[in-house]
Parts: sequence; structure tokens; C-alpha cells
Amino acid sequence: MTSLDLTAEAEDSGPSGYAAARLRLLTEKARPGPPRRAALAELTDSWLAALFTAAAAEDTGVHGAALVAVGGYGRGELSPRSDLDLLLLTDGSADPGRLAALADRIWYPVWDLGLALDHSVRTPAEARKTAGEDLKVQLGLLDARQVAGDLGMVAGLRTAVLADWRNQAPKRLPELRELCCERAERQGELQFLLEPDLKEARGGLRDATALRAVAASWLADAPREGLAEARRQLLDARDALHLATGRATDRLALQEQDQVAEALGLLDADALLRQVYEAARTVSYASDVTWREVGRVLKARSARPRLRALITGGRTPQPERSPLAEGVVEQEGEAVLARAARPERDPVLPLRAAAAAAQSGLPLSLHTARRLSAAARPLPVPWPAEAREELVTLLGAGEAAVPVWEALEAEGLITRLLPDWERVRCRPQRNPVHTFTVDRHLVETAVRAASLTRRVGRPDLLLVAALLHDIGKGWPGDHSVAGEVIARDVAARIGFDTADVAVVATLVRHHLLLIDTATRRDLDDPATVASVAEAVGSAGTLELLHALTEADALATGPAAWSSWRASLVADLVQRVAGALAGDAPPVAAVAAPSAEEERLAVEALRTREPVLSLHAEAAPQDDGPEPVGVELLIALPDQTGVLPAVAGVLALHRLTVRSADLRAIELDAMGAAGPPVLVLNWRVAAEYGSLPQAARLRADLVRVLEGSLDVAARLAERDAAYPRRRGLQAPPPRVTVAPAGSAARATVLEVRAQDAPGLLHRIGRALEGADVRVRSAHVSTLGANAVDTVYVTSLDGAPLSAVEAAEVASRVQKALS
Repeated sequence: MTSLDLTAEAEDSGPSGYAAARLRLLTEKARPGPPRRAALAELTDSWLAALFTAAAAEDTGVHGAALVAVGGYGRGELSPRSDLDLLLLTDGSADPGRLAALADRIWYPVWDLGLALDHSVRTPAEARKTAGEDLKVQLGLLDARQVAGDLGMVAGLRTAVLADWRNQAPKRLPELRELCCERAERQGELQFLLEPDLKEARGGLRDATALRAVAASWLADAPREGLAEARRQLLDARDALHLATGRATDRLALQEQDQVAEALGLLDADALLRQVYEAARTVSYASDVTWREVGRVLKARSARPRLRALITGGRTPQPERSPLAEGVVEQEGEAVLARAARPERDPVLPLRAAAAAAQSGLPLSLHTARRLSAAARPLPVPWPAEAREELVTLLGAGEAAVPVWEALEAEGLITRLLPDWERVRCRPQRNPVHTFTVDRHLVETAVRAASLTRRVGRPDLLLVAALLHDIGKGWPGDHSVAGEVIARDVAARIGFDTADVAVVATLVRHHLLLIDTATRRDLDDPATVASVAEAVGSAGTLELLHALTEADALATGPAAWSSWRASLVADLVQRVAGALAGDAPPVAAVAAPSAEEERLAVEALRTREPVLSLHAEAAPQDDGPEPVGVELLIALPDQTGVLPAVAGVLALHRLTVRSADLRAIELDAMGAAGPPVLVLNWRVAAEYGSLPQAARLRADLVRVLEGSLDVAARLAERDAAYPRRRGLQAPPPRVTVAPAGSAARATVLEVRAQDAPGLLHRIGRALEGADVRVRSAHVSTLGANAVDTVYVTSLDGAPLSAVEAAEVASRVQKALS
């Protein structure tokens, strides 16, 4: 039966005809989705129009009236159990009693059929007044549509309501955003809930409707790509839910999911949830982008036009652009590409832009993400070192990494970088202990791991293992076993060496080992500890696994971690560490100086001044960016203040320290008489722009050592001009003293802190003020984390006592805090 046949039956037979036609329409298998919703709205329109016409004909005292559909019914989005939102519009000339009788002749047949009805009777002026007082009424009227009666009056009301909405948008849109935030707080995020509310949860139908309202204001518009399809999928799921339950419900309960999936032609409940999550993620991302744009526009409008004109001379001001990284700048509170950026020639740019945005606490611009998706070339395999470091930096940003990751994912960049990600994307977790889907859980685990990086020797391996630990859940069988294979492949793909690949694979394979063993096995049984020790293999891997276990549990949900579980795991780790202690590798001997280091040392001794040389690590590609770093060798006679001086000069020239090594060379052992010469071997890279000339570095270094250049003051001035983002919550620095016996002739201090310009300079100054001599320093920058090991002695060359070492460590930590 066609829509015309159903409509004719409904008009001819009254309420019973409408009910029968409605039932047939809803049980048809051939017309699900938008066609059925449109047909249901058309059928309902015809029936209500007939009721209105008959009622008006019976009472000739009512003129100038119209029946108006608003809200979801006005949009033609009638689900099987949707409310009918109706407004009886009148010009105010009718007698109130006659008008009430007319309304009753329409409302009662609707109630008699058991349909939910939201109704009102108002004049156009009353409707506008109520809309001005009640935001929800105004939103409903934005979709007002004539069902029967005076079309001109309905058109006039709609025009007036739209004009009011646009005029009042600067006031009403913040109210609408606040409503959306309050609803999200109550209902949660649709894309993660096991029993989501398709309408009220964040990313649901309410948010999709709010985006339509924002677009109607003409202040901003939502990203269109995929939004209409996401809305359709949510509506289809609600239709199937209504038919499955026979109730007007929007909550997709567990017991109904299989039936709803079958009605939609999906494989199972997991396929249903994954589709719903995908749709919700699209709506949520569109909402984030849209509300950010609304805020930007309203902020720009709030500036006083006359003052702005005086400042700019009447010209349109250009937005300020502050550099964040090579090819990336900040503009109007977002990370965007620099004008000279060429993503088609720089395959690392997507990761560099993402890392810069996250480290700065900024969102990645929608247009930037789309341009990167459209233009960036695939990374070579294995990845270059810079790409791997930028991934680690992104993950190490903590909470700030989440919205940036979502922006990359919305534009398909994540699955392009990590193809195995597609299998876990939006994958539901049926265990109610889990708060998030598999993919978001992996990102959240990396966020938690970022706060634990001070506890481990290799933060980069911890962060990557956190991102991959459940990657096997997209495959059949034991996800830890499958994940080990995938993690091994991914780690090699992104450029880790063979030893590091093995560690990442071990962490993924055994990421549940500690928590399972601690809570399910007898720790007093020697076999328990021995089995864990055999699986882990080394103290370094055990340290990483301990941190990964905690991060995984914290990211799972509040029920997955407790002080009791933490104490059990810590006890197990202590026992396993004891078992592994006998297998600890010996400390490697200090390597002899290279020929280049020896040459520079002799030259420095001869001239009594610093000598520098720069060597590129690798020649730049024809169409690629500058190399990740260059080797900078500095030799100068041993004196106080060398470490802070060199580190300060490098920071002043915006050079990022990738790694560094400082040691004294005794030239007497090489046949050249004279005092020891300090040789510093650095790997550095420009934050953005080109590398400075060695002559400029040397000149500034000489000035610092002479005291004519106050590098600390210069760095402080620059920091004051470009303050760091307050929103980035980095874990506090940690300074520890290695156990006695870690070095034969020195005390070893280990500093772990957020990498930042001038960090090593501050460490050096603190040590200088503690009256200790730096015997050697070994600096390693891993993503956003700096791990600096400094060998110090007293001024007479002896190791520090335990008390002295603790005081020095405290002094350094205070300087960094």
C-alpha cells in the first residue's frame, strides 16, 4: 500500500482508519528509516488536518487559526512512539470558549489513540513572548511547520521567530551551550555507554538538533561531512528500539540490543553499538568544533568597535600568529598550519602539528586537520626518528592529547598512521567495569601513563605500550597474544630498534600479568615470583610493566584500581625485582674519545677558548624537512659553570636538546700535557626555522662564560613574553639519588621532568649553587620527557655522603618546581 492509499484510508475512516494505517506503515519491512519517518509524518499530517477542518467547520465562530507542528514532529522526524508536538495558533479574535472547544476536538482523538501529546494554544505574539522566556520553546518553534489552517499566519510566526533567534543569538547561544553541558553531565557520553540514551546523552539527537539551531543563528555552522548520516543512524536506531519495546524510550538497554540489531540488519549487538558510537562520535566532534567557533565569533563581537577602529586605523586586524613548532602556529586559540607549511612535502607534519597542539593545550583547527588529511603524504616505513618522537610527545601531553587525537581520528589520520587502529575503533567493551570503548581506553591509558613517566627509565616505551596494550581486542582469541604480534609490528613500523620492539611486545603480551598474579596467586610461593621473573626478563621491563599496570587499571574505571590492589602489585614487583637483581647487567665501561673529540680537546687546550663543530646526523631529503638533529661538539678547558652556560646558550637560540653527554678528558693520557678538557657531545634540533651558525653559538658561549651575557635573564624575559599554557597538567619533576655503588667515583643524580626550553640550564645552575663539581652528564629527551643523569662529586673530587646527596637533590628539585 502506498503513502497516498494510507493517507486516504486515514482521512476516510477517522481515528480508527488512522490507527490501522499507522500500524500497517510501522510493520512494513520495505520502508525503514527516513522514508518511513516521512510517511508517518505525512500520514499524521493528513489525519490532524482532517480533524482541524472538521472541527473548524462545526464551529464557525473561530477564524484565523492554524495547526502547527513543532519540534521533532515539525522536522518530520516521527519515530513510532514519538510525542506529537502541536501548537494551535490563533489571531486572538476568537472567543476563548469556542477556541477551547476547537482545541478539544483535536486533542482528544489523539489521546484516545494513546499517543503522547505536547500541546499549547497561543497567538503569534504569545508564542514569541514564551519563546523569549523559555529556550526550549524557542528551539521547538525554529522547526515550526504548518499542518492545517492559515498558512500566512504560520509563515509570519516562523519568520518572526527566526529573526528573534538571530537577533538574540549572542545571548541565547551561551544558554544553549550551558544546557548541552548540563545534559552531558547528567547523561554521560553516548559513544562510551553500554546502555546509552540515544536522545539525551552527549553526541545524541539533542546535540544534533542544537547544531541545527546554531546554524539557524547564522553565527557558525557545524562540519557537514558525515553529520546527516550520523543523525539518520541514531534516528533509525530509535525507530527500531520503539518497535522492539512498544514504548516511547530512548535508552538502548542491553536486553533489547540484539533485537534492535536484527531489525536494522546488523550482525549482532556489538555491531549495533559500534554503529551508534560512530554516529555519536561524529556528532560530538561536530559539537566541539561548532561551539569553539561560536565562542570565537562572540568574543570578536564583544570587542568595542570604536576602540578597535582607533587601534587599527579602520583596517581589518590580522589575527596574531605565534610559532609552536616547525610549520605550526597558534592563531585565535587554535593550532593551525603556518603559511609556509607544505604538508605534501612534509610527511611528519601531522604528528608535529598534533604534538605541538597538545603540548600547548590547544585544539587542532578543523581546517588544519582536513588539510593534513587531504595533502599529507604517508610516512615511510620505518618512520623517521622525528615522527616517532612527535608521537611520544603527543601521548605525553596527558589530558590535552585527547581532543587532538579525536581531531586526527575524525579526519581519518589515525588509521592512516596506525592501520591496526581500525579494528578497535569504536569497539564496545561488554565488561561494565570499563568506562570507555577499546580505542578510547587505549588513549586514556596513555594519558594515565603520561603522569607516571617519572617512575620509569624509558617513558617512550611506556607511552607506546599503553597505546597498544589492548590493540589485540580487534582480533579473535586472547587479545594479549594477538596484541603481542600487532605491537611488535607497530613498534617496528614506527622505528624502534630490535631491543625496544621486544620490550614493547613483552609489555603488551603481559600487561595483565602483575594484576592477575597479585590478586589470584600466592606471593609466598617461590614458583609464583619465579614465573613472573621469567616472563618479564629484566628489571627495566618490570619497571615499565608496573607503571603500565597502574595506568591500565586507572583508565579502565573506578572499580579497577584500589589501594589494596596497588599494595598487592607493589609487593609482587618488589619480590620479582629481588629475583631479577642477580641478573642485572654490569655497568658499561666509559668509551674512549673519538678522533674528532680528541682533536677539539687539543685545540681548546691550545687556544684556552671554546671550540665548536656541527655535523648533520643525516643529509636532508630533497623534498623533506631539515634533519631531526645535528651533532654539536664543544670542547673547552675545565672550569665552573660550563653546563649551565652551554645549556642556556642552546635554549637562547631555540635549540631542542635531543641528547647530551658531558665528560672530562685527561689529555695527559693521550700524550698532550695540560689540565683536563671538558668535551660536550650534543644532539640538537631547531624548534622551528634554521639552525644557527656555529660561530654565533661560540660567540654567545664566550660572552656567558665571561659574564657579559646574562642568559638566565634573557630566558626569563622570553618566558614572560610567551607564557606557557596553564591548562597543561604535567607531572611534577622528580630528582632521585641512585643507590650507593652505582658509580665508583661519583654520586649519581637522576632528574626526570617535563622537557622545556632552559631545563638543563636550570639544573646546571642549581648544581653550581650547591658547590658540587659535575663530573659527567648524560641527557636524554624522550618525547615530552627529559631524563637527565648527572655524575657529581664534592669540590675535592670525592663522592657525596648520603646527607649531602639528599640536600643536592632537594635543591635541584626545588629549582625545577
